[in-house]
Amino acid sequence: METAADQDLVDAVRSALRDLADPERAAGAQAYMKSSLPFLGVRVPAVRQTVARASRQFPPASAAQLRATVLELWRTAAFREERYAAIDLTDHRLAARDLEMLPVYEEIIRTGAWWDLVDGVSGRICGLLQAHPAEMSRILRRWSLDPDQWVRRASITSQLRAKKATDPLLLAAVIEPNLPDRGFFIRKAIGWALREYAKTAPEWVEAFVARHAATMSPLSRREALRRPAATPATE
Repeated sequence: METAADQDLVDAVRSALRDLADPERAAGAQAYMKSSLPFLGVRVPAVRQTVARASRQFPPASAAQLRATVLELWRTAAFREERYAAIDLTDHRLAARDLEMLPVYEEIIRTGAWWDLVDGVSGRICGLLQAHPAEMSRILRRWSLDPDQWVRRASITSQLRAKKATDPLLLAAVIEPNLPDRGFFIRKAIGWALREYAKTAPEWVEAFVARHAATMSPLSRREALRRPAATPATE
């Protein structure tokens, strides 16, 4: 029997978000994000605080109920902040290490189909990769070949938070099939993923960029080799 969503939690999130609505800010946010879904004008930190309060008031009874609640909030969202809230709900302890969350993240990626929503679950996918490396590595390699650019982007950005735990073989495996792609969001993701890993293994990244100089786009190369500006010494 399919587990029902916690409607009290969904309603609490929606009610609180509407109470925080800022119509003037909403118009600017919708234009910036080029979103067909309207905004309420609630800032991201306030969305997170709203979700945290609501989930304390109506704690999910199980991982299955959490998944159902996330999908209910996501699928029936009337405002983009409700989709942000659905993603924030996946930060709940019940979702950590739960491989059954992967279909939820994949639905978010495929139906969200824009960078703010797709990148919103990259950290969650990274967590699943660390918890289930063999299975997730196979899945991410498959994702890197998917016709959907957002699924491919998710495979490329899946180790952004891994730092020393990054699997360089997997990183190379998901980037290499996408090097010929000239789409901005793929090229940017490649550079971003490499730049993050360069903070841990700069020599590996420099060698990878040199090895793929003929096929890597200038944007990806520039992003991969970009280093943060030096911080002025303090007295």
